[in-house]
Amino acid sequence: MPAPDDVVLPMPCDGSMVFRKVHIPVVGPLDDYPINIGQDSAEWGYVEQTRPAHIAGSFTAGGKQNSRYYLLAKYEMSQLQYRALTDESCPTPSNKLRLPVVSVSWLEALQAADRYNLWLREHAADRLPREDGALGFVRLPTEIEWEFAARGGLEVGTAEFRDSRYPMAEGLNGHEWFAGSQSANGQLQLSGLLKPNPLGLHDMLGNADEMIFEPFRLNKLDRQHGQAGGYVVRGGNYLTAQSEMRTALRKEEPYYNATGQVKNRTSGLRLALVSPTLTSRERVASIESSWKKLGSGSDESAAADKGAVQTLEALASGIEDQALKDQLKTLENQLRASNQQQEEARDQAIRASLNLGAFLCTKMLDDGQYMDFLQKNYDLNCAAEDQDSSCPMRKVKLDEQQDRLHKLSRYYASSLVESATLYGHPLLAKQLPVMEELIGRNRQLQELTPYLRTHWANQNAFLQSHRIDTNAWLENCKNVSR
Repeated sequence: MPAPDDVVLPMPCDGSMVFRKVHIPVVGPLDDYPINIGQDSAEWGYVEQTRPAHIAGSFTAGGKQNSRYYLLAKYEMSQLQYRALTDESCPTPSNKLRLPVVSVSWLEALQAADRYNLWLREHAADRLPREDGALGFVRLPTEIEWEFAARGGLEVGTAEFRDSRYPMAEGLNGHEWFAGSQSANGQLQLSGLLKPNPLGLHDMLGNADEMIFEPFRLNKLDRQHGQAGGYVVRGGNYLTAQSEMRTALRKEEPYYNATGQVKNRTSGLRLALVSPTLTSRERVASIESSWKKLGSGSDESAAADKGAVQTLEALASGIEDQALKDQLKTLENQLRASNQQQEEARDQAIRASLNLGAFLCTKMLDDGQYMDFLQKNYDLNCAAEDQDSSCPMRKVKLDEQQDRLHKLSRYYASSLVESATLYGHPLLAKQLPVMEELIGRNRQLQELTPYLRTHWANQNAFLQSHRIDTNAWLENCKNVSR
């Protein structure tokens, strides 16, 4: 099922592997995007409890895109692809070899990724994406990378992202393989036969469990427990019951059993394509600069916090007692971390206010156009002395719509003024491209883009003039081209 934006890399034996870009609405080297993963469950809370996490992409999108991205294989690795990487000679293609590879250990999965990395560097280095000049590489995905993509990433709304499954237009049977005669019927299935998830990824749930890069940890309410165990498999398989299919599903598998490496007939793999983090001296310098600004009150809204951080820095630099200096440095870092959390929460609130403004602009367009329609009909039928008998009713409807539109306009104006007063131009302007990226990649929200820009034009006008012009803002929203 080829798609225009597939990223295709060659493989040994004239094969190929297809990847999909997973975009994150961040740009800076230390920027990351807050999400929640897992799912609240009284039964499996210690395994799947909802917890906060952050994600960032490896590669800079470039152009007008305000995002970074990592890549995830479009399909589970097939037996043919695995054998092309591990056999001494090229395998003969067959339908059976198109099945996902299973019954391989976690270490063998890493070895296959290692061989692919070496082959790509020798035979197709020019095809690999680069970040800051550094070649990308393949590996198993992390849990956060896997779950963010499995839930649909930026292609779905916040509520859909938090749901137990991504939106499935054709139902679970049309998208994923699970246990029972109505689906997999106890058999591993060919990759890519069913519909993909919103990111274009096939078989993220069911068919074969997918191995994860990092070790399994239990959940301890809002954080993970300190013990690292075996490896993680995600997504369920062809023996998983339909009722158990969910994006939060995670299990632990031991690396070894009594006879050697663990190899399960239900577990396979899907590769991620990422880049190193510290790619160059220039990147390190940029990260160091960003690090010094974290939680230091570097923006206009945190002058008091900035003064407190600078005071602690000055106190620590002027003290010779090393133990006291270390204590002050620890206190400074704690303050910076607290400030950083507040700044991130503030940025989320700003994005929510921009989203609300764009939505209210759509309502003003609809209600405003309906008001114009009622007014036009009233003028046509009720302006003359011999009024139509329906005119009293038309006048009631017209007055009701006028009142409704007036209240909506006042609410819109109040929301606009409050956010402008609370956050100011620099903070609002910084989150605008992030919000454009968020709604621009969500197919259900893309139509909000012109309304977001109109709302920002209204808000920007107020920020410059400090004049509330409800009628002008209403007309601007009414003039948005759908």
